[in-house]
Amino acid sequence: MDFTQLRAFVTVAREGNLTRAAERLHVTQPAVSLQIKALQESLHLQLFSRSASGMTLTNDGAKLLPYAERVLSCLVEFRQASNSLHSTLSGELAIGTILDPEFTRLGAFLKRLVETYPQLSTRLQQGMSGSVLQQIRAGSLDVGFYIGEAPDDGKTPVFSLVLTNFTYRVVAPSGWNKRVLGQDWQSLAQLPWIWTPAESAHNRLLTKIFAEHNLTPNKVALVDQEPSMLDLVKSGVGLSLIRDAIAIREAHAHGLVIADAVSVETQLCIICQEKRKNEAMIAASFELIKQCWQLLI
Repeated sequence: MDFTQLRAFVTVAREGNLTRAAERLHVTQPAVSLQIKALQESLHLQLFSRSASGMTLTNDGAKLLPYAERVLSCLVEFRQASNSLHSTLSGELAIGTILDPEFTRLGAFLKRLVETYPQLSTRLQQGMSGSVLQQIRAGSLDVGFYIGEAPDDGKTPVFSLVLTNFTYRVVAPSGWNKRVLGQDWQSLAQLPWIWTPAESAHNRLLTKIFAEHNLTPNKVALVDQEPSMLDLVKSGVGLSLIRDAIAIREAHAHGLVIADAVSVETQLCIICQEKRKNEAMIAASFELIKQCWQLLI
């Protein structure tokens, strides 16, 4: 047994799929299969069962998963403690933040940062994805959070690390069931939409979708904050994109209606200038945020 096998075990358990696990670990699918097989043989236990939907933990696998996660977590803490003993990093790290700190795990990241590099200070700049990207390219921010794939538009190249994939849902006011349930983008475009500035991920994602369908949405309001968007939906003004978890919560709490025929898949990333990704301060921050998101790479 080695840490590589444990990483494979934990990643397959989380992803439920060998292909996605291999992508997360940046290895081939056969390599992941061999690591799982070797671990099972060394333990004399069957950890997974295969099904049409992917890989499912057996009862034994489910019981061992928390222990494997703790072993890997202790390994991370060991490396972190070791780094702090000879850290010479100092200066200020400028971080572009978006959305709420809980979703981006900002608090956990900053805690690890100050514990590992006590001579490093931080400056936070809250904004929208587009503005974070602009400031990264301009050099006024060192790293930042970003929604979606960084554009390859010929401007200053950006390095991007995917932290998680997630889903946006189209949410409508209470009582709009007949207007949105079962409706496609063409029908939804005719309803009133709460729009966002060009720097917003909502704007970027929806503009692309409506352009692909050759549609012009009915924009009735413009806001730049998610809480304001949600308040307008609750007030009956129109439709908006809301993160899946929040959409479900608000649907239960306030009767908001989630359009069931459409959704928008995207991802949360951490970005920096491509040419700066190996700078000590930036490379260290990327490593710490990977630990916060338990990216076993």
